[in-house]
Amino acid sequence: MADIFDKFERNLGDIGRYMKMAHGYFAFPKLEGEIGPYMNFRGKRMLVWSLNNYLGLANHPEVRKADAEAAAQYGMGYPMGARMMSGQTVKHEELERNLADFVGKEDAFLLNYGYQGMVSIIDTVCGRNDVIVYDSESHACILDGVRLHMGKRFVFQHNNIDSLRKQLDHATKLADKQNGGVLVITEGVFGMAGDLGKLDEIAALKKEYSFRLLVDDAHGFGTMGATGAGAPEHFGVTEEVDLLFGTFAKSMAGIGAFVAGPNHIVNILRYNMRSQTFAKSLPMTMVIGALKRLELIRTQPELRTKLWDVVHAIQGGLKEAGFDLGRTNSPVTPVYLKGGPVEGTNMIRDLRENYNVFCSIVVYPVIPKGELIIRIIPTAVHTLDDVKYTIDAFKEIKKKLEAGVYNTDEMAKVEVDQL
Repeated sequence: MADIFDKFERNLGDIGRYMKMAHGYFAFPKLEGEIGPYMNFRGKRMLVWSLNNYLGLANHPEVRKADAEAAAQYGMGYPMGARMMSGQTVKHEELERNLADFVGKEDAFLLNYGYQGMVSIIDTVCGRNDVIVYDSESHACILDGVRLHMGKRFVFQHNNIDSLRKQLDHATKLADKQNGGVLVITEGVFGMAGDLGKLDEIAALKKEYSFRLLVDDAHGFGTMGATGAGAPEHFGVTEEVDLLFGTFAKSMAGIGAFVAGPNHIVNILRYNMRSQTFAKSLPMTMVIGALKRLELIRTQPELRTKLWDVVHAIQGGLKEAGFDLGRTNSPVTPVYLKGGPVEGTNMIRDLRENYNVFCSIVVYPVIPKGELIIRIIPTAVHTLDDVKYTIDAFKEIKKKLEAGVYNTDEMAKVEVDQL
C-alpha cells in the first residue's frame, strides 16, 4: 500500500509545481500598509492594480468607522453558532432584506463565503434527476459545484447561444425522461476576460425551453447597471433571472455573499444549504460593515462614476497604445500578450522592480500555452495620473517583450520566501 501523501512528490499540481520559485513573490505576495492604490511590497511603494476593491470601499472613512464601532461593541465572536440554531440576529435579517430590495428580488439569504456558497447552492437546487447546463468559462466555484452534482451536466461554448440551444435540447430530453428539471448557470461578468454573460439572450430562450436560470454576478454586483444592482439590471432581465448570486468580496470589499430570488425558494435554500446549516453565522461586525457598504453603494453613485472614469481611461489608453484587451466590457481589464511563463515572470518582475507597478499575471495552465494575461483591476480610488503612468510603463515593457528582452531564465531569478 502506498502512502497517500506520496502522490504529492510526483504531482504538485498545475500551479503548485512552481511554488519553490514563486512563493512570496509571484504567488502569495505580501502587500502591506493601508488598502488603496499604493501599498508596500518587499519594502517598496507600489502602484497596485490587483485588488478587487472596485468602489474603493475598503478604506472608505464611513466603512472604517462602522467596522471599528461594530468590532468594539460585538467583537468577532457574536453571534455564536449557526444561523439555524443560535446565530440569528435582527441585523442579519436587515441585511438580507436590504440586499433583496437592492437587486429586485423577494428575498435573500446570507452566505459566509462566495466560493463555498455557490457550490452549496448548486448542491441544494439540483437533485440526481435534474440536469445542469453551464457556460464553459464559468468560475471554479461553479465548476466544482457542477462536478459534485450526481446527475447529468452539459457544457455550452462560452457565450454561444447556438451551443446553449443545442445543449438545452439534450438537457430537456433527458430531464423529461427522468422527470427532472433543468438549471442553466452563467455569470454576469466573467472575472478573467471581463466580458458580460449574454443574460438577455439566455433569458429569451425561456420562451422556447423550460429551465431556471442561476447567475453568478460576483463582479457585476456594485459595478453594473443603472444603480449598481448588477448585470441583470444592466440587461433589463432582473425578473427572468431566477436566482442571483453576489459576493461581498469585490465591490463591497468585505467577506460574505448572498443568494437572492423568490421568497419560497430562498427559504428552501435557507433550510437546506449544508454550507450554512453546519457553519457558524457570519460575525455581527461583518454584517454591520456590509450594511454600511451597501448603503454607500446605494447612496453614493459618484463612487461608481469614478470607477468608470478610471476604467474608460485605462482601457481606452491601452487600446490606443496597441494593446489587446480582448472582449472586456466591464471594469475587469485583461491585457493579452504573447509569451510563456519565462517571459511572463520576467515582465512582472520588471514591472515591480523597475516601474513600481504591481499587477497580477496569468499564464499556462490557466490559459493556453504561448499566451499571457496581465490582469488589471481599476478602482474608484485610482487617479488619471495613475492611469497615465501605468500606460507609459506598459508601452515600455511591450517594447522589451517584442525585442526578446524577457526571454531569459537569468532575469527571472529573485529571492523568494522558502516554504
